[in-house]
Amino acid sequence: MSYPKRTAALASVAALAGSAVLMAAPAARAEVVNVNYQCKTPIGDKSAVSPIDIKGVESGGGYKITMSWQKGVSSSPVDLGKGAMNPSATIRLGGADSGTMNVTGPANQATVPANTPIKINDLTGTYTPKKSGKVTFTAGVLTIKALGTTTTCTPTNSPGASLTLDVTAASGSSGGTGSDSDGDSAAPLPQTGPEDSAIALGTLGGTVLLAGAAGTLWLTRRNQAARVRR
Repeated sequence: MSYPKRTAALASVAALAGSAVLMAAPAARAEVVNVNYQCKTPIGDKSAVSPIDIKGVESGGGYKITMSWQKGVSSSPVDLGKGAMNPSATIRLGGADSGTMNVTGPANQATVPANTPIKINDLTGTYTPKKSGKVTFTAGVLTIKALGTTTTCTPTNSPGASLTLDVTAASGSSGGTGSDSDGDSAAPLPQTGPEDSAIALGTLGGTVLLAGAAGTLWLTRRNQAARVRR
């Protein structure tokens, strides 16, 4: 193959490869987003900024969603012993879906010293799509329960989505319309029960009757012919 032809062939292969890359667009897009939390605590209002990471992995008929904090938020005036703090949070859904989902996680596994930022363990939850399409996941309200008190931390900077998933709803879950929502009734199927049997027997009976009539007519003509011969 000549050099010009070889070059043209390689260019065509590269173009096809580029097209394949464009066609195989990623089904998920994740981005670490800074969230400015304003927290209502038992000892007053506090604020903190933490980068939030949300990831999604297919699990059964849904997706396992994991929310991670890269910096601590709020603090406690006293030490929080092991297991004293229980966090949970909401994630706002957007795009093809709406509403919120809950994520939870284990209590703190080590003592949290007083007056230090509280590091939140990863929180997880299961998301089951109600509609197919691109769904966004954005940090919502963080709740921290410790020593009989509750602290709520609310994003105030209108953070963007930390995760976008291209999801597929389970069969029959297409936005609340059931499979029979159009009201059309299915066409009746051919019957193979007693009614068909009756029709078949009726046909058979008609054949028998016709045969009987023919037999009677033949016998009548035979008798008439015998009388004439006599």
